Amino acid sequence: MTSFIGLREKTEEALRALNAFFFPAHFKLNGDETADTLDEEGMEAKKRSAYETAKAAFVCALSYKLPEEEAREKTSALFAKLPDVYDAILKDLQAAYEGDPAAQSIDEILLGYPAYTAISTYRIAHELYLLNVPMIPRILTEDAHSRTGIDIHPGASIGPYFFIDHGTGVVIGETTTIGKHVKLYQHVTLGAKSFPANPDGSLVKGIKRHPDIGDWVVIYAGATILGGDTKVGDHAVVGGNVWLTHSLPAGETITIRTQEEKPT
Repeated sequence: MTSFIGLREKTEEALRALNAFFFPAHFKLNGDETADTLDEEGMEAKKRSAYETAKAAFVCALSYKLPEEEAREKTSALFAKLPDVYDAILKDLQAAYEGDPAAQSIDEILLGYPAYTAISTYRIAHELYLLNVPMIPRILTEDAHSRTGIDIHPGASIGPYFFIDHGTGVVIGETTTIGKHVKLYQHVTLGAKSFPANPDGSLVKGIKRHPDIGDWVVIYAGATILGGDTKVGDHAVVGGNVWLTHSLPAGETITIRTQEEKPT
C-alpha cells in the first residue's frame, strides 16, 4: 500500500518555489531571508534555484501516484507551460488592480489579496489537471481554498483578466467555463443544479454540470448560477443574491427585482 505521508508537504513546497520563481522579490524560497537585499544577479540566482526546487518537488509529489519516469515527463510538460501560466497571472493581477479602486499597487495585491493566492494556484493546478495528473491538482486548489475561502476546481476553464473581489465563499465547479475580463464578488456560486445518478445509485461523473460565463461579465455578491445548460452572455450583469438557473442573453442585467416582476 502506498504511503502518502509527505505528499501535501511536497506539493506545498513546489507551489512556494513557483511563487518565488515568478516573483522573487515578493516570496521567500525555503529559508531565504535576504530577498530584499538581492541585486539583479542575486535575483536571477534565486529564480534558477526556485525553478529547480519546484521541479524536483513536483517530480517527487507526482511520483506518489505515477511511475517516476511518467512523473518526470508530466513535470516537464507542466514547466513548458510556465510562460503561459505566468502571463495569465500577470493579466489577472492587472485585472485586480484595474477592477478594485481600493488597490494601491500590484505589490499589495500579490502580498495581501486572497484572489492572487486562489487564482494563481488554480492556474498551476489546471495545467496539471489537463495532463491527467491524479490528486495533485485538487490538493493544490483545496490548500488555496483552506487559506482563502475561495474554492476553484482545477478542472474549470477560466480566461485571462479574471478577478475575484473580496473572495470569501466563492465556489467554481469543475465544468464551469469563464471567459475573459470576468469579475466575481464574494459568495458567488457557479454550481450544479443536481447530480444525476446511475441505476445503482452512484453519481454520474464526467458530464457537463456547471454554467458557462461569457466575456466581460460581472457577478455580484451572493449570486448563485446553476446548471450545465445555463449560459451567461458577454457583457451581462448578474445582481447580488440572484438565483439563476436559466440562460441570460448578452448585455442583459438581472436582479432580484427583475426576476420577481411579472408581465401584465
